[in-house]
Amino acid sequence: MTIFVRNGNVDQALRKFKRKIADDNKLFTFKEKEFFEKPSQKRKRKKQSAVVRERKRQEKFLKQRK
Repeated sequence: MTIFVRNGNVDQALRKFKRKIADDNKLFTFKEKEFFEKPSQKRKRKKQSAVVRERKRQEKFLKQRK
């Protein structure tokens, strides 16, 4: 992955770099694989994130009905 700095604008290049990293999910996968996670913990984490997503979806749906 290459990011070019144009006209000495490092801030803009850093923002582009962060956006590319976020789009590729590379930082998340790196953090995920940094330590071993037991399968039961992985299931628990995924289930919790599913619950959070469902709550957000329900809240959005309720707001639309009002």
